[in-house]
Amino acid sequence: MSKKPVKHEVELANLPPLSAKQKAELAALAARREGDVDYSDMPPLSAEFWKNAEQGKFYKPTKTSTTVRIDSDVLAWLRSQGKGYQSRINAILRREMLSSLK
Repeated sequence: MSKKPVKHEVELANLPPLSAKQKAELAALAARREGDVDYSDMPPLSAEFWKNAEQGKFYKPTKTSTTVRIDSDVLAWLRSQGKGYQSRINAILRREMLSSLK
């Protein structure tokens, strides 16, 4: 028996009103003191844990298709490096972007 996934789109600018039960749950959560929260299933992370952490390791930026006019000699040089000249263009631009942000 296969089940079809249910798709439901919500317009964030126009959210449906909360029910009385939802409002009561939120009020009960807001009234809790910090000390009443059970963190036993989530132990604190030490500095040792974060020592080898990599920022943005799994970040994959979205891509946007665009048209760019590039000098012929620059494009020829990029293409002469082999496959992936568009990725190289992006890497060069990203490197420049990051250096200008520092």
